[in-house]
Amino acid sequence: MEAAALTGWPALRVVHDRSWVWRWARGYTKRANSINALDPNDDADIDKRLDRLTALSTRHGIAPVFRVTPLASPAVSAVLDARGWVRIETSHVLAMNLVNPEMTGATGAVSEKVTLHPPADPAWLEAQAALAGYDNQTRDSLGAVLTQIPCAASGLLVWRDGAPVAAALATVSGGIAIFVNVVVAGPLRGQGLGRQVMVAALDWAKEQGADHAAIQVVAGNEPAIGLYTALGFEPRYDYHYRLPGEGVSA
Repeated sequence: MEAAALTGWPALRVVHDRSWVWRWARGYTKRANSINALDPNDDADIDKRLDRLTALSTRHGIAPVFRVTPLASPAVSAVLDARGWVRIETSHVLAMNLVNPEMTGATGAVSEKVTLHPPADPAWLEAQAALAGYDNQTRDSLGAVLTQIPCAASGLLVWRDGAPVAAALATVSGGIAIFVNVVVAGPLRGQGLGRQVMVAALDWAKEQGADHAAIQVVAGNEPAIGLYTALGFEPRYDYHYRLPGEGVSA
């Protein structure tokens, strides 16, 4: 799931240090602007590698961030603790089996108009940016990321009265569908539009041959967690971010 998520949500620049991956995308989302450790057995020279990659973040104008998943060695967390890096933003990764015959939560008709778009389609980008309230700089950074997606991908829009009212981005890599940037127009939340865009996204993913799906949701976002669990997603693992503490050298 981590490999599919990193592929489906690419960075603009990437540096590999054995199984660690440093990512940069103009600061747009921590997922694309962080250090990710992908092998729990890779725990050699942590201090030196951390110094190198955090300096790289600073040179590129972003805050040093370490994304800690179950693939990070416990020794990594021990070093971050010793250096005073603070823990923020725990998120849940939820997943589901798309070929399970007992999966019923993600079924049902989509009553609103839904359109599919290439990920870099300006129409999808503008609608997503408007629904999410992005400024021009954030919109342009998202647009740059979208042009780098190397796998099957589709932007989805739900329409009502001629206007886009919900959006999502779906990707499929290695048979795993990943969904990001799910957003519903503020005044229309609670009317089932999030479910509509997700059902359409799941249908698209199955058409692309995906047999599993995963989505990341910030802990405490109860409406989103309720929607995804109702669709059939179940908890798989958590991750969080670590930042240098105030007054602590990166």
